[in-house]
Amino acid sequence: MAEDSDLEKTEQATPKRIEKAREEGDVPRSKELATVSVLLTVLLAMWASGNHLTQALKTNMAAGLTLPRNLVFEPTLLLVNIAQHLGDLLWAFLPLIGLVLLVAIASPVLLGGWLFSAKALIPKFGKLNPISGIKRLFSKNAAMEFFKAIAKATLVGTVAFFVVSAEIDEVMALPLQPLHEGIKQVVYLIIITMLSIAGALVLIAAIDVPFQLWSYANKLKMTKQDIRQESKETEGNPEIKARVRQQQREMARRRMMSEIPNADVVVTNPTHYAVAIKYRNDSMRAPVVVAKGADAIALKIREVAAEHNVSVLEAPKLARALFAHTELGDAIPEALYAAVAEVLAYIYQMRVFNKDGGLRPVQPAALEVPDALDPHSEAGMTGAAA
Repeated sequence: MAEDSDLEKTEQATPKRIEKAREEGDVPRSKELATVSVLLTVLLAMWASGNHLTQALKTNMAAGLTLPRNLVFEPTLLLVNIAQHLGDLLWAFLPLIGLVLLVAIASPVLLGGWLFSAKALIPKFGKLNPISGIKRLFSKNAAMEFFKAIAKATLVGTVAFFVVSAEIDEVMALPLQPLHEGIKQVVYLIIITMLSIAGALVLIAAIDVPFQLWSYANKLKMTKQDIRQESKETEGNPEIKARVRQQQREMARRRMMSEIPNADVVVTNPTHYAVAIKYRNDSMRAPVVVAKGADAIALKIREVAAEHNVSVLEAPKLARALFAHTELGDAIPEALYAAVAEVLAYIYQMRVFNKDGGLRPVQPAALEVPDALDPHSEAGMTGAAA
């Protein structure tokens, strides 16, 4: 059952899946939105340039109904005259035609944005398979498009019928009207009809746009297995990543252990923490932590220090503060300068004593470590919680 649930497309598409679909030319589109955009553009353009278009129609109709005597006997001149009238009419309507073409090209990008995909131009010979074609004809998407087309045709046809029925008297009276009045009446009837149809198409587009977005999101849904596979491809196999991180930690630990022989002292808790400190007066502003660890790693640090004769000093509070507030390669906090300086002074004195003898140095017993830096103190735990 778990395997079946993993194969069901229940997960929303990831950004990578959406981007891949766009690369393949698959974006949400609404034909109804493009149609209503073109129709509204035509209406606005006709409203803005109605007088100009009306005058152009009137002039060309009058010129077309007037036939000079010399053109009757010269077919060539007659054709030239007809072409000239058609050219004038085309020139008058050219801005409207250009605007409609521009909107027709641009309107599809209103939903889904501008996209050019070379992959979409590659022929897919699998679409030539008649069996696949039959399946597409009877698919859920094809059925939805079929019912949508019927609903659209019914709605538009109904609206057009009622508009024409309401204006039937004006339509029947057109032949009896003067030319100028007739043209104005025709333009008025066209605008009223288109405006009513546009209203119906706006309603259809308002339904179709959310449906196309939902359908597109539903089509791109992924299974849980797809999500896991994409995660592996994007971020790598979790098992391999865990192995790489383990190897990186081991390499970092080996590098850290290789620095211990260069340390001046290892401060311990004595068993839970160990921090190795190095200080070079000529090149360092302050002592630096070169190794640190807890429990098993702390034990290993003490063993390596013993092998290379690095001094080990038991100072629990200082060890805890250094472990909690420093990282490898960091200088010690300023609040611990005095305590660490006291430890280093003791170590240097011990080196002189071991080499030349004399009065044995006294091991520091009460180091100045602020309670706020000790994670085991009440002040330190309060600061960590804050």
